[in-house]
Parts: sequence; structure tokens; C-alpha cells
Amino acid sequence: MGRVLFINGGSEGHINPTIGVVQELVSRGEEVVYFCIEAFRERMETVGATVRTFDGQQFIKAFISGGREHLLERINGLLLTADIVIPSVLEQIKGEHYDYIIHDSMFGCGRLIAQILKLPAISSCTTFAQTEASVNKIVEQFYTEAPAEVVQPIHAKYQSLTEQIEAKYDVRIHSPYEVYCNPASMTIVYTTREFQPTEAEFDHTYKFVGPSIAERVTQDSFDFTTSMENNPIYISLGTVFNQSIDFYMLCFEAFENSNHTIIMSIGDRVQITDLGNIPTNFIVKNYVPQTKVLEHAKLFITHGGMNSAHEGLYYGVPLIVLPLSADQPIIAEQIAHMGAGMTLQMQSLTADQLRKAADHVLSVASFKMAATKMKDSLRSSGGYRQAVDEIFDFIS
Repeated sequence: MGRVLFINGGSEGHINPTIGVVQELVSRGEEVVYFCIEAFRERMETVGATVRTFDGQQFIKAFISGGREHLLERINGLLLTADIVIPSVLEQIKGEHYDYIIHDSMFGCGRLIAQILKLPAISSCTTFAQTEASVNKIVEQFYTEAPAEVVQPIHAKYQSLTEQIEAKYDVRIHSPYEVYCNPASMTIVYTTREFQPTEAEFDHTYKFVGPSIAERVTQDSFDFTTSMENNPIYISLGTVFNQSIDFYMLCFEAFENSNHTIIMSIGDRVQITDLGNIPTNFIVKNYVPQTKVLEHAKLFITHGGMNSAHEGLYYGVPLIVLPLSADQPIIAEQIAHMGAGMTLQMQSLTADQLRKAADHVLSVASFKMAATKMKDSLRSSGGYRQAVDEIFDFIS
């Protein structure tokens, strides 16, 4: 039995794909000690991990304080989390032995902790993988295209933070890419090569295992008896950017007179009562068991986060994607490129536009055919079981 140190951050999108991996590791006899924020304790303990936490509020505060407009600012934010995460992890594991470390590809200073502990390291990549060249290109564009008065303080902060962390923890940071992508000797990527942009640029150390779909714990009961009739359309903006009352009201306008049952998940940042009169063909919940709903849905209207996109395609559901942030525009582009859905822009969206797009995707057979093709590809990829096979091969 091996002892695994798993380092992750504080985001649903980075936590959820690892649930199945942890469960599979534990079922094969590994002991997993999992670091995350307190909000995710229950779901990781449920699958058998020993959970330890660091201060989630301080973690987010440090990350955001780096700035959000430019990539190098976000990289500075990641560096600023080092003094939140590293001392907490080292203190809590003092005197303990670990055989290897699995760390998130972005959050948690995983590459630095692996250096400090001198452990074999595996990177857990829950977004599309990125090459060093692609990250360097974005950073170089910032240096050459942004005004000097913008570049200078951000660059100076990066240099200062890098020097401070190297001196304090006796580690080496060679590039912004290392901070942003936490590369390791092996990287588990929770998608397929078919879905990954520029997949030919990634060598054999990148293991594209497909989506890691595991059952989620939800706080709401959900009645399936009448919900899955009348060609249900499922609407969700995920767990981060879901406080959009205007969008939910727009959905009411778009579909209140349709023949579809509309299932809409709004998260916990909006109260259902804030939405006023809900059309009779709508079922609105703070949470629903998303994978269960997607088993029956005919269309998924989504922000296009990696987890949501994968889960929709895993069940062969065509998508309308309204990308909001981060890697969502790239994910939306890939879905449209493969013919499994279409993209709309939230900023200019109208009820008429959304209704017509839904009618179009539901009436043109090629969307469903492409989504079904992606379903077959994702389901044959192995998921979390394949991920653990790759981990065991690497460690052995």
C-alpha cells in the first residue's frame, strides 16, 4: 500500500474530476491524504480520503490580490498563495512519510511542495493542457504589447515574489509557465486527445484519460417522475458564475410558452424567491443531480466549464454554450468545431436568440449525431480507472 499526498485548491472544477481518482486509489489499497479547503471536506472523506485543509478565505484573497487582467497578474496571484498553502501543508505532514504526490496543475503550489519534499510528482490537469510555448507566447505578448507603465510593476512583482519564495523554501522557479501549469514528470489530463486542442503538441508524458465522472453529493431531492417528459432542456451556469438573475429571467421569457420541460439549476447565490413567478413548465432548484438530469436531457444550455461540457457530452447531449471566463471560450470553440453544439454570447443575448438557437440545435440531426460520437469517444477513454492505471505504471 502506498501513501499519497494529494494537493488541490478551492474550486469545484478542479476538485470534482479527482473524486473518482481518489475513490479508485483507495479501493486499490492506497492511503490518500488530501489537502483542499474546508468546503470540499465531506465529498473527499466520502470516497475514503483523509482530508486536511488550509485557510480557504486567505487562499482566495491572496490569489485575487495578484490581479486578474493579465496572465502574469494571475501568475503573481498563484505565487501569493505560496505562503498560505506551503507552511500549512508542511506543518500538518511533519514527520509523515509519503511515496508520491499528486497535485493540481494550477492551484496549491504543487510543484513547489514536490520539490521541497523530493517526491515523485504527478500533475492533475482538469482543464485543457497547455504547452510551455503557448504560455510563453501569451506572456511575451504582454511584455511587448502592454504599456510600459503597466508591464513594469507586474514584472517587478513577479521577480520579487519568485526570489522571496526561492529563498524561503529552497526551491527553484524557472519560468511563469512552471507557476501557472505546475508541470510534472507525468500529467493526467481529464479529457481525450480528440477533444484537446493542438493535441499533437503533447508527448507521451501527458496521459489523456478522458473525463472522470463520479456521482456528486447534492443537497436537493429531485423528483424524476414527471421531470423527464416533454423533451427536457437543462440550464445551468455551474458553481462560480451562476448569480445571474437577468439570465434566468431571460430563460423564462425564451421558453415559457414552449413544449419543453425546462430544468434550471441556479446554485446557492440566488434565492428561488428572487425570480418571482416561475413559468409552469420550469423546474427551478438550487441544485440538481446534474449527471442524472443529463441522462434524460435533450439539450444542455451551459457556461461551458470543462466539467459541465464533459458531462453533457458523456451523455450525448448537444450543447448551447455561453462562455463567461477562463478556458470556457476555448471549450465552446472545440464543441462548435466538432459540431456538437453552438456558441452564443451572454453579453448580447436575447430571449428570441436563445429560443431560436435551442430550436435549431434540437431540430438539426447533425448536432445530436456529433454529441453521440463524442459520447462514444469519452466513454471508451477509461476515465478515473485509466488515470489510476497510469499512476500505478508511473510509480512502479
